[in-house]
Amino acid sequence: MSDTEEQIGEEEEEVRGGDEEEQLGEEEEKLGEEEEKQEEEEEEKVPENPLTEEMVGECLSLLCKTGDGLAHAFVRLDIHEREITDISILKAFIHLRYIDLSGNKLKDISSLSVLTHLLTIKADNNLLVSAKLEEMPFLQIASFNKNKIKSLEGVNHPMLEHLSLNDNEITQISGLDPIKLARLHTLELRGNKLETTEGVCLPNLKNLFLAANTIKKVEGMSRLQSLTTLHLRDNQLEALDGFVEELKMLQYINFRGNNITSLKELQKLQALPMLRALVLSENPAAEEEDYRLEVLITLRKLERLDKEEYNDEEREEAEQIYEQRRQEELAAENTAEGEQE
Repeated sequence: MSDTEEQIGEEEEEVRGGDEEEQLGEEEEKLGEEEEKQEEEEEEKVPENPLTEEMVGECLSLLCKTGDGLAHAFVRLDIHEREITDISILKAFIHLRYIDLSGNKLKDISSLSVLTHLLTIKADNNLLVSAKLEEMPFLQIASFNKNKIKSLEGVNHPMLEHLSLNDNEITQISGLDPIKLARLHTLELRGNKLETTEGVCLPNLKNLFLAANTIKKVEGMSRLQSLTTLHLRDNQLEALDGFVEELKMLQYINFRGNNITSLKELQKLQALPMLRALVLSENPAAEEEDYRLEVLITLRKLERLDKEEYNDEEREEAEQIYEQRRQEELAAENTAEGEQE
């Protein structure tokens, strides 16, 4: 066989191989789509199991005076893990204040909108695709963890203090009204599909939990003037841009399990006057020589690194090295100026 024929044969084989790989990829993708469709169909086939008056009677507790003070009613309802699919009957129980609906098969909780005395809602581990409810005047705590919620639309309740939407399918932070959510102090969005911190415009928020997303950028933080705690563990951060001086109350940041490769990035945190505790373990930068010391030289007000307090000896050594480097820089600047003259 000639060299030319052999080359053509190899090229044809490569083409065939490429076609086979492409075909295999298409088949795998199709198989994945079919499995996803099958799962959705199985969810849709969930047998109907509406909440009944008898069940409600079994699960009511906490007898209290009604709002007008003229009668008494049970105000707590706990119906978790009963595979309930429909809670429409609850529209009649207008005095309820505390509801736990966790571990059921609910796809819709809009019936709760008429329960205007509700203080807490717990609806974890259901099949919800939305947390949207009519504005609830007294709702203080709402938890919708481990559902299939894709957005934050319709979660604007004037008394809400703690909102938890961990382990859902939220791709961006939007729809949170800073005026209506003026009392919100804690927002939990762990385990979603966020790629950025953009969209949190809540001036009174104190605690923000964003661990286990795919966040690559810290941005849009200038409106978080009251933030004290920020959890960004297990994301994909490489750089620490975005930490602005408006974050004047921020005391604790958790960066554990990101991709920060250089301790020089910590210079960007010098804009934070109240930063006292930092977690940086499980980042490449944490393997650098004299790691603890170098962090303290850069962030001299820091009190704790990776949950371990700095002692007086470490602090004194960091101050000495900082001052030595500062003097060396000044000397180098003076020398450079002299040479220019």
